[in-house]
Amino acid sequence: MSDTPLKQQNTAAFYGQAVASFAVALGATAFGIIRLDANAWVRGFMAIAVLYLVTSAFTLAKVIRDRQEAGQIVSRVDQARLEKLLAEHDPFEKL
Repeated sequence: MSDTPLKQQNTAAFYGQAVASFAVALGATAFGIIRLDANAWVRGFMAIAVLYLVTSAFTLAKVIRDRQEAGQIVSRVDQARLEKLLAEHDPFEKL
């Protein structure tokens, strides 16, 4: 008998807070870049740097999530193999 772990699911409030936080942070950064006392080249460079940082952060989060999910799958396969071995084992059988 195995204990199947429940899949964790975020609430709608948590998801909404994460989206709102991201939007506020990106909007505040964009506002700061627009209001920056510098020429267009410097503001453009800052905007490209922020976009690169955001895409890199999303990619890193995805890679970390994929690695964690792969580890869970390997762990579940190992657990299933162990349960099968224990179910087939007869402790009274002579070797």
